[in-house]
Amino acid sequence: MFGMSHESYLLLDAVVTIIGLIVLITKFKVHPFIALIIAAGFLGLTSGMPVDKIIKAFQDGFGGVLGFVGIILALGTMLGKMMAESGGADQIAQTLIRAFGKEKVQWAMMFAAFLVGIPLFFEIGFVLLIPLVFIVARRTGVSLIKIGIPLLAGLSAVHGLVPPHPGPLLAIGVFGADIGKTILYGLIVALPTAIIAGPIFGTFIAKYIPGNPSQELVDQLARESEHKNLPSFSITLITVLLPVFLMLLKTFADIGLPDGHIVRNWMDMIGHPISALLLALLLSLYTFGHRQGIHSKQILKLLDASLAPTAAIILIIGAGGGFKQMLVTSGVGDVIGHMAVNAQINPILLAWLVAAVIRVATGSATVATITGAGIVVPVVGMIPGVNRELLVLATGAGSLILSHVNDAGFWLVKQYFNMTVAETFKTWTAMETILSIVALIFIMLLSLVV
Repeated sequence: MFGMSHESYLLLDAVVTIIGLIVLITKFKVHPFIALIIAAGFLGLTSGMPVDKIIKAFQDGFGGVLGFVGIILALGTMLGKMMAESGGADQIAQTLIRAFGKEKVQWAMMFAAFLVGIPLFFEIGFVLLIPLVFIVARRTGVSLIKIGIPLLAGLSAVHGLVPPHPGPLLAIGVFGADIGKTILYGLIVALPTAIIAGPIFGTFIAKYIPGNPSQELVDQLARESEHKNLPSFSITLITVLLPVFLMLLKTFADIGLPDGHIVRNWMDMIGHPISALLLALLLSLYTFGHRQGIHSKQILKLLDASLAPTAAIILIIGAGGGFKQMLVTSGVGDVIGHMAVNAQINPILLAWLVAAVIRVATGSATVATITGAGIVVPVVGMIPGVNRELLVLATGAGSLILSHVNDAGFWLVKQYFNMTVAETFKTWTAMETILSIVALIFIMLLSLVV
């Protein structure tokens, strides 16, 4: 068509479609859910797919993603709500602050965010922990930025790299990676990455931008916890980390036991992300609920209220799955995969680069992750020996880079920390970029030994 080969036309079609998707979201402010449906339909029609298969492909992609991730999101959100209401997050943060002391309080905030952030969305973890930043800054006199950047780094690192967060989970489903190995590798990469982008960078940048919080926010947020009887640190930690522990046990059982072994079969069921999160949620109903004096009717109201904010996220993720399936069904993914093979681009670097470009353009880490994974997944079958778990991490790392004015997180941080746009670029945007690049370096190093 137009004097081009079929492969060249498909590639051009994909580029035009992705640019159109970006323009719809950024220029015309079309909701990502609607924009992804339009882009998927456009790609299906223009790529020459049979009309009767276009809707079917989108439905398959939509349902295939939400059949797994939708359940995970609901269970994770409920668990986060119970932790928030019980004061469990306060307990983790306060315990770490006491352990590290005033001189190293920024390290305490990073570790608190890293732990609390494992089962929570970035936005939920941010809103949950930001009062502690103001309280600690007021109590210790330490710079707001010196305390805040490590907290943001801890939350963002686990958000992009560690399941059960939606981004890594989406990429795991697309690439067919092992969730237990991804968690293990993700933690190995995320912790040193968060240290470099958090306490180390935060201490440096705070010398130039110390932060000046608005008095209104200080009055509103820098208050003592309303929970007089917080859950113990050990109980909170056991509850929050239970799903991670169960998923890791599943991986160890898969490695150490033969197929069909009864223990392995049971561990495969118990360590499945849905089962693991469900068990953690059930445990939280006691540890964060009844044990803390929260009655059954109040727990029911809390769980109901926790689901409403996730509706838009679930729809966007589903539509992203539909768009990804259109890339695959139309043959675009195979064309890109062959190009990557012929150009001999390292698949891990390719996954990071594609996700990074889409992230910068759309401002959405979720869109960047699922679209990037859909584009790169054909490479898995063409290059033998590609580590699928590291492809997941590379895609997640790329989705973190260069948060700027098209990202809601940029404005969230700017407003809470009372910074100018330029100051937000120098702190938040720089931190996110450091996270992405340092994580890629660690992933590449890890690829040499796994």
